[in-house]
Amino acid sequence: MYYALIDDDRDAAIQRGLEAVHDKLTAGRRLSAEDGLLLFRPETSLHVVGQLAAERCRAKHGRTVFYNLNSHLNPTNVCVYRCKLCAFYRPEGHAEGYFLSWDEILRRGQEAWDAGCTEMHIVGGLPPDKPFEWYVEILRILHTAFPKLHLKAWTAVEIAWFARISGKSPAQVLETLIEAGLGSMPGGGAEIFHPEVRSKISAGKADADTWLEIHRTAHRLGLRSNATMLFGHVEEPRHRIDHLLRLRELQDETGGFQAFVPLPFHPHATALAHLPKPAAMDNLRTLAVSRLLLDNFDHIKAYWISLGVGVAQTALAYGANDLDGTVRRESIYHEAGSDAPEVLTVDELCGLIREAGREPVERDSLYRRVRRNGREWDIEDESQGR
Repeated sequence: MYYALIDDDRDAAIQRGLEAVHDKLTAGRRLSAEDGLLLFRPETSLHVVGQLAAERCRAKHGRTVFYNLNSHLNPTNVCVYRCKLCAFYRPEGHAEGYFLSWDEILRRGQEAWDAGCTEMHIVGGLPPDKPFEWYVEILRILHTAFPKLHLKAWTAVEIAWFARISGKSPAQVLETLIEAGLGSMPGGGAEIFHPEVRSKISAGKADADTWLEIHRTAHRLGLRSNATMLFGHVEEPRHRIDHLLRLRELQDETGGFQAFVPLPFHPHATALAHLPKPAAMDNLRTLAVSRLLLDNFDHIKAYWISLGVGVAQTALAYGANDLDGTVRRESIYHEAGSDAPEVLTVDELCGLIREAGREPVERDSLYRRVRRNGREWDIEDESQGR
């Protein structure tokens, strides 16, 4: 049994708690907030937590690990918000602020398409003087030029801003974006939901209730989305648990989340640069606890840009079943000091997955398997996407 792996001198209460967690999981019962706090305790064996998470992952996915071919587009870094955790933004008028031209946006789309990408991930700053129509046009010109390229775009924070500057409701904003070519939503901007933390790291930005309501609305309109949690800064384990349980509750209601992406905080060049990065062991524990608490999420992503390639590969033994993708043109984490490569090739991704004893499977943005024939590709099974 799992608790038998704990050293004899471990606290007896932790042993009893792990027995109870193991029994719940074996019986198919849901873990509680108290269970989550136990799993986050540093005295609780990371090896045991990882084993429990790996077993849940194998039950869902066997040996399969997904990856995709994707590219990132950040149309601007100018932003009205001054989030302490962000190294990417520049205030209006800053010498390092930029706006991509329409030609450059289309060139990035062509680059992604020529590289075989099936997805473009679009997020960026929120400048004070750009109208909603500017963001709509970004989607429209890309979708018109590359209709097969899935556009995963605009976080809930951005949707809230679009509603504010346009006078539209979030539902009307999303309907307009869908008409322009929006295919799904990323999960960024979630940070940490709890107001004790959110007020310190991203005051003024869309709050937790707004973030959750926008994803609820997106799901109601038929959009799928991801969810994230940015951890390892000023929060405590209880704040992480609160965040995960709020996501689990909304997923119970809508079923619209595809994947959860735990994101370790990178402090370089942020207002919180005095803080250390979360340790690799904390990253693995957080990912494993996420797999165990988020029992209604199919996919847990090990985002190699934020974790680092080595930790992301190790995470495949701690409950992750997705390495994200090739991730061309990522800027936000690299601005914050990520030393991950600028891009990984398909051969490199598949090599990492096989080295971990797993089977690589290419997916599209909706987790449908991709079939390739030279430069051409198609969806293997349309019925798998939701």
